[in-house]
Amino acid sequence: MSSEQEKTLGEQAYEKAKQYELDYGACPQCVLATVQETVGIVDDQTIKAAHGLSGGGGLVGEGLCGALTGGLLALGAKHGRDRENFDKGRYMNNFKKASELTARFREEFGGVTCKELQQQFTGRTYNMWDAGEYKAFDDARGKQCAHATGTVTRWVVEALVPKSTAT
Repeated sequence: MSSEQEKTLGEQAYEKAKQYELDYGACPQCVLATVQETVGIVDDQTIKAAHGLSGGGGLVGEGLCGALTGGLLALGAKHGRDRENFDKGRYMNNFKKASELTARFREEFGGVTCKELQQQFTGRTYNMWDAGEYKAFDDARGKQCAHATGTVTRWVVEALVPKSTAT
C-alpha cells in the first residue's frame, strides 16, 4: 500500500470512528469496530469486552481515555502475546508500540485519563453517573471526544496497514 493510500485509509477510519462516537458513544468500541472494518484483526468479542472501558473504565473517569484504550487493544490484537505463548517471552515489541501510542496521545491531547481530557476539553471534570452532570459534559465537550476517537483510530489504522515494499 502506498503512503498516499495509507493516508486515505487513515482519514476514512478517522471519519468513521468519529461518527460512531457521535452516534453511539463508547469510544473504545468505536475505535475497535472501525479497526475491524478497516484492517480486520479485531473480533466481535473484543469489541464487546471493551464496552466497560468507556469513560476511563466504568464511566468513573480515573482510567485511561477509552479511545486510547481501544487503540491499545487494537495494537495488542496484532502484536500482543497469545495465550499459548505465555512462556515465550514478554513480546516487548507490543509494549513499545503501546508506549509510543500513549506518548503520542498525551502529546496531542494533554493527558491520558478520561478526567484529564475532561479538564482539557471543558475546563472541569464531571460525575458521569449523575444524569445532569453527564448532560453538562456531553454539551460542553462538543465533538472533542469524537475527534480523539477518530485520531487514535487513524493512527492505529496507519500503523497496522501493510506497508509498501516497492521503491
